[in-house]
Amino acid sequence: MTDDESPGLGLDLPEAPPPVPGAYRVLARKYRPQSFGELIGQNAMVTTLGNAIASGRIAHAFLLTGVRGVGKTSTARLVAKALNCIGPDGTGGPTIEPCGVCDPCRAITEGRFIDVLEIDAASHNGVDDVREMIESVRYSAVSARFKIYIIDEVHMMTKPAFNALLKTLEEPPEHVKFLMATTEVAKVPVTILSRCQRFDLKRISAESLTDLFAKVSAAEGVEVEPEALAVIARAAEGSARDGLSILDQAIAHGEGKVTAAEVRDMLGLADRGRVRRLFAVLLEGDAAATLAQLDEAHALGLDPAALMRGLMETVHAVTRAKAGAPEDLLQSAEEREAAAQSAGKLGWAVLHRLWQLLLKGLQDVTVAPDPQEAATMALLRLVHAADLPDPAALMARLATGDGMSATAPAARASAPRQAPASRLPENFLALVEQLEDAGRMRLGIQLRDHVGLVSYAPGELVLRPLRPLGPDFARELSAEAKETTGTDWEIRFTDAGGEPSLHEQTRMAEDRERAAVLEEPAMKALLAAFPDATLETLTTKGPAHARL
Repeated sequence: MTDDESPGLGLDLPEAPPPVPGAYRVLARKYRPQSFGELIGQNAMVTTLGNAIASGRIAHAFLLTGVRGVGKTSTARLVAKALNCIGPDGTGGPTIEPCGVCDPCRAITEGRFIDVLEIDAASHNGVDDVREMIESVRYSAVSARFKIYIIDEVHMMTKPAFNALLKTLEEPPEHVKFLMATTEVAKVPVTILSRCQRFDLKRISAESLTDLFAKVSAAEGVEVEPEALAVIARAAEGSARDGLSILDQAIAHGEGKVTAAEVRDMLGLADRGRVRRLFAVLLEGDAAATLAQLDEAHALGLDPAALMRGLMETVHAVTRAKAGAPEDLLQSAEEREAAAQSAGKLGWAVLHRLWQLLLKGLQDVTVAPDPQEAATMALLRLVHAADLPDPAALMARLATGDGMSATAPAARASAPRQAPASRLPENFLALVEQLEDAGRMRLGIQLRDHVGLVSYAPGELVLRPLRPLGPDFARELSAEAKETTGTDWEIRFTDAGGEPSLHEQTRMAEDRERAAVLEEPAMKALLAAFPDATLETLTTKGPAHARL
């Protein structure tokens, strides 16, 4: 304050101390919005507040919510200035365009206005803190038009503190306004929300952030590549404060000039090359190379969870490229080219399966006692699942019998075979199939289900009945076998020994084959990706096939 300026009435706090020589003020503070015109991306809220102030319909409590860095606290301070501005000549009233030069505006900007109290609810969240505030609410403003309480991170207040605030918040004195800000509005009780006018501040668009960063760079006299500005805006994720912090770091990193490559390197995006190489060997199904790269990343200090997230980002980028989405500015040209190539090779089902397996792997890594071991097991699941066919294609192949996997469980089916009558069957099953091929289906069912084989030799058959067969079964079987094979057959029965029936042997074989298939890493990975899927053996009008 110069000698010819008079202090504002009631501003009994001292002027802000002069800047310390050599001290640096970060961009996020230096370029904080000082008027609603400088507040970017929140036009709807500014219009509503402007209309409310112009018509005198100013609510007693406002709740500002949104993600970090979109301007909640800055907006609260701007509202405080708008309500208490007195204009350059000291005769002005509430306005959506505070002058910024009157004593209240300057004092609020510098954080020293006695009638604007900023409360950090993260550290003052108890009922005693609220009681102190309620006590001070009764007293009128010292010099301002309104006494304003800005409560930041209000969601961190305790339940008793919220309850203590309810009555005062609903019916505060005419001279008091409450401005509350939060990033987690879901944690604010409904009783509090119902007593406030709520404004949801939107994420700031990448285009608006790019324009802001370009203006700041120009004001700082720093040359920044347009692509670098776009990368910073993309990395900021809608937060002006985060973006300005990244820009601040990039300027220091670039020594007077900032390039997109330097920004990507500074943000750690250049290390995605390692993730791309790991993704490639995963798709190749190379377990040894996968483990080698994982061990190398671990030796370099790369967090297993970060590695899994990097692989998920890669799958996401490939999926976006396959869907024809716009290019991601955070990706380098090499990354975009690799994503496009992978998109041309991988099908939708494979991409979705990889995403699910990686998501499950990330969950395992976060809860496992040893994250590195969990990452190893998760990537090995991916290795074995890399060449797994599309379930829909697999079903189609199995339905047509084309390309049947040797390891897939299949119901044993009788293949049509017409052996010459002079050629004797090699074993009991061949005899049964020969009888069925000759049209003796009822006899074949009895031989498969109702008897157990004791011994077999061409022309001689010893069986153990498992169910009643009828008095003429032996004679009928002998006659039919002779007619089919051209050889006399001796049929005998015994009550001791014998194998299970052919039907039971088939079922037991299917169970063994099913168990073997379910133990295969590829099938485990498939069932992990599709937890509701089951492995079943279905019989159609043709041969029986296993289907997933």
